[in-house]
Amino acid sequence: MKEDHDKALAVLKRGGLILYPTDTVWGIGCDATNPDAIDKVYALKKRAEAQSLICLVSDFKMLNQYIENIPEVAYDILKYADKPTTVIYDDPIRIATNVIAPDNSTAFRVCRNKFCNFLLKKFRKPIVSTSANVSGQPTPMSFSEISQEIKDGVDYIVSIDQKRKSSKPSAIIKLTEDGKVSVIRK
Repeated sequence: MKEDHDKALAVLKRGGLILYPTDTVWGIGCDATNPDAIDKVYALKKRAEAQSLICLVSDFKMLNQYIENIPEVAYDILKYADKPTTVIYDDPIRIATNVIAPDNSTAFRVCRNKFCNFLLKKFRKPIVSTSANVSGQPTPMSFSEISQEIKDGVDYIVSIDQKRKSSKPSAIIKLTEDGKVSVIRK
């Protein structure tokens, strides 16, 4: 696992793309603060920039560096969530503008996957996480279902967990600074 961490970290630092297992499905990842890297993700997925991406963080401390005003309800939602839950927050800071949605919001998930969490702590910045498929195609539930086009389009493929069957994508909840909660995906 150390070799995977070291190689993935090096690719992230130089603005490249990784293909990696997350706490939900296999993802395409990059530095969420690097607009050029994010452009590469959109190009690989053949996805319009208007469709925003999810950013992974290691913990609430890291999240606080990118969202200044986290609504109190977010802590309760995430504390009691029984599955990986992505929260869309208003007014993100210190991330690339092309990962911010047109309504000035960005989706973040505190990741519970051991590999990802260690990588996030070493990288010390959020990592983009978007399903490892071309937009409009089904989300792959295992490494073997990822298209060759996606595999060829990244700079590094993590070797661990390639036999693991993925769980479903995360639940997605939108929170506004005034505490209003909207469920986007269960």
